[in-house]
Amino acid sequence: MKFNLYLTVLTSFLLAPGADAKSLKDLSFLAAKHQHLIEKKYNIIDYGAIGDGKTLNSKTIQAVIDECSKNGGGIVIIPKGTFLSGSLFLKPGVNIELQQGAVLKGSTNINDYQKLNTRIEGHVEQWRAALINADKVDHLRISGPGTLDGSGEPFYKLFYNTRDAVKGTKNLDVERPRLMFIQNSKDVKISGVFFLNSGFWNLHIYRCQQVEVENCRFQAPSGAVPNRGPSSDGIDIDSSQDIVIRGCSFSVGDDCIALKGSKGPFAGQDKDSPPVERVLITDCIFEAGGGIVTFGSEATLVRDVEVKRCVTRGPTVLRLKLRPDTPQHYENIQMSDITMENGGAIFKVTPWTQYFDLKGQEPPTALVRNVKITNIHGTGASFGEITGHDKAEIKDIVIKKANLELKSTDFKLGKVTGLRFKKVEVNGRKMNAPEATPASQ
Repeated sequence: MKFNLYLTVLTSFLLAPGADAKSLKDLSFLAAKHQHLIEKKYNIIDYGAIGDGKTLNSKTIQAVIDECSKNGGGIVIIPKGTFLSGSLFLKPGVNIELQQGAVLKGSTNINDYQKLNTRIEGHVEQWRAALINADKVDHLRISGPGTLDGSGEPFYKLFYNTRDAVKGTKNLDVERPRLMFIQNSKDVKISGVFFLNSGFWNLHIYRCQQVEVENCRFQAPSGAVPNRGPSSDGIDIDSSQDIVIRGCSFSVGDDCIALKGSKGPFAGQDKDSPPVERVLITDCIFEAGGGIVTFGSEATLVRDVEVKRCVTRGPTVLRLKLRPDTPQHYENIQMSDITMENGGAIFKVTPWTQYFDLKGQEPPTALVRNVKITNIHGTGASFGEITGHDKAEIKDIVIKKANLELKSTDFKLGKVTGLRFKKVEVNGRKMNAPEATPASQ
């Protein structure tokens, strides 16, 4: 924190008119003098952490985090080894480096994760903390190439067994820890980390701005139930703005990247759920999961989303979940230079009625508009489906410059206006946009 403030002052001075060589020399001296503020490192094994994969290190690692923060900040080093832990809570000025061969492994005992008020599925309620938690930690840096391992298998089994035994079991009825939860923070960068087998969502970002996730891998079982990690989303962008996801890979059991907010008929009045805005997803590979990018299901206003230079090897290109119990507004979605390698559908825009609850209110409206997919090529399943629900208005959908080999040219459409194809070739033939037809056909 102190050094970031110092850098801001330094940069302002250097850009000021009249900065001369003597000034630069003096500032170089000051930079060297204050270098310790970013270089001080705290290796957890120096404080008694044991990387044998058996010893619970939660208290030891938390003590290192607290010491680092107390001394003005620095980098907490997790070295080679497997360090078992429950929930950890970062503090301002504390960064994390997972070194080569390092594994921070989540405990399989749910009681090792603190129960507290936390944001989950669109609301704040009592639930379990993540393995790594961060609140109000501007300028946070978490770097790899080490691994965060959620030890998810017993949590997956517990969820499926409970759902089989108890009719109507919901996601939150079975407590499962996320791998990382960051909230109320600006200027955050997560780079080179391997997120593995999270019990619930892998990386949950809530009410943050200027976040960059770069060169990370997200992996969880993606087979058929029960060989799938339930709710093992890769990245959940919740009520946040100015987000960049670059050079990441995804093979998960649920949505790869989900853009989220609140839910229910009063969601539009939820001051704790500002819009998701200005999201860039670029140069990523999607091996398995619900879609390259998914809007919802709990979401209200999501806009200005750009996806470019991405490859899908199975997941749907664009998935929009439209909740009939939630006022939703999705707009300005631009996707370009998309490669499909045995990909799924291009669109899956459908009603989402899981845990539907109007709370006695009239069904709210939804709006989807200004969606453009440009320069998409390769092999896939079909165009997919755009159906919405009775109160949803869907308009201005454009596919431009497409060269595709599809197993089916079917395109299931409901109420859609302004669907346009421009220079679209499928299976070697030019294709025009189909007319909207009832979703039942």
